[in-house]
Amino acid sequence: MHYVSILSTIVTLFFAVAVFERYRRRKGAHLLLWGIGLVFYGLGTLTEAIMLFTFHPLALKIWYLTGAMLTAAWLGQGTLHLLVRKRGVVTILFALLVVVSVIAVALVLAAPVGPVAYNLNEPASAQYKEILVRSGAITFFTILLNINGTLTLVGGAIYSAYIFWRKHVLADRMIGNILIAVGAMMPAMGGTFIRAGLADWLYLSEFLGAVIMYVGFLRATASQPAMEPQSAAPASVS
Repeated sequence: MHYVSILSTIVTLFFAVAVFERYRRRKGAHLLLWGIGLVFYGLGTLTEAIMLFTFHPLALKIWYLTGAMLTAAWLGQGTLHLLVRKRGVVTILFALLVVVSVIAVALVLAAPVGPVAYNLNEPASAQYKEILVRSGAITFFTILLNINGTLTLVGGAIYSAYIFWRKHVLADRMIGNILIAVGAMMPAMGGTFIRAGLADWLYLSEFLGAVIMYVGFLRATASQPAMEPQSAAPASVS
């Protein structure tokens, strides 16, 4: 199951390319932010794959930064840019995210690595707590970024799906948003797996999350007729 992270990296690469290509054609800050979030997702699974074969403290720190702190927050910020109509609000929230992200990067890069040897036969998720010395500030920003990002990403997708369902329009976008919400919750369950002693399952949750969100994105952005011809639909992942 360790090698699933390689597949996750490949899927995320295709996903990110698709999002950036749509941004090139359609513009929209939400697409750019989603693309950045997916780059973080891919960096997390890539460093995870690298640490299957060799260990370097920087790889561990990038893995922790992107996987545990930045990915959900930046994907969630993209959703906020899509759904929040008051530009001043999202601008302030984006500025705060940038500041917090810079602080998080500085804290993790400066964090010492303990003397415990890294075991290539064990997943990084089962060892990082014994190797990476995390301060209270790192733990605080990890919780803050993760909760904020997961709530905005999952909540935004569910909200969009509900609006489409209520208005009986754009069935594919409704289904796509449901898939995105489900996919986003998969990596968020990784912490539960780790606490339950099932660190290997983090790899599977990351892979399933990337695949389901990618399928949801493709479904939501496909040109399809509406369920019933009614009034214009609200914002979505288009």
